[in-house]
Amino acid sequence: MNLSLQYPIFGPYIQCPHCRQKIEALTLTDSYLCPRHGAFEANPDTKVLVHLQSGRHWRLWEDKWYRQHTHPDGIRFEIHEALDRLYTEGYRATKVVIAQRYYRLISSYLEKGNAWIGDGNKVYKLYGLPVEFSSGDDDNSERWDIINFTLEKEKGSPSRYPYFRLFE
Repeated sequence: MNLSLQYPIFGPYIQCPHCRQKIEALTLTDSYLCPRHGAFEANPDTKVLVHLQSGRHWRLWEDKWYRQHTHPDGIRFEIHEALDRLYTEGYRATKVVIAQRYYRLISSYLEKGNAWIGDGNKVYKLYGLPVEFSSGDDDNSERWDIINFTLEKEKGSPSRYPYFRLFE
C-alpha cells in the first residue's frame, strides 16, 4: 500500500495555521489535529484547510498558511498586525497591495480621495497608506489567489509612520 495515500493532501505533518506548532495528520482521514486549536480538515479538491471549530479557511503558499477572509475586519486586522511587525523591525510601509478578490469586501472601508495629478482617479488609503489592488493579470496571478496582501516598505524612523497618527 502506498503510504502517501494514508495521509491528507498536505502530508503527514503541517504547521498549525494559528500557533505554527507542528501537528500530525490523522491517518486514513483528511484531518489534522492540533492539541491547542483542535481539528482542521483538508479538502483535496480545493486545497483548502478548514478549522472545524471556527470555520476559518486557510490556503498554503510557499510553506506559509494564509487565512482566506470573509469579513473586512479580518483582513484589516491582519494588515494592522503586519504594519506593527514592520515598525518593530525598523521599517515603514509606503504602500499596501491587496489581493483583487478582496476589493468588494474591503473597498467601502477604505479612505477615498482624488489623485494629486488631477487625472480623476480615486486614491484609496488604509491607515494613512496608499492602497492598490493586485491586477491578477501578471505571472503572480496564482499567488494572488492565495495571499492576501503585501506591504511595500523602506527603512525609516518611527515618527514618519502615517498609520500611527491615527492613535496620537
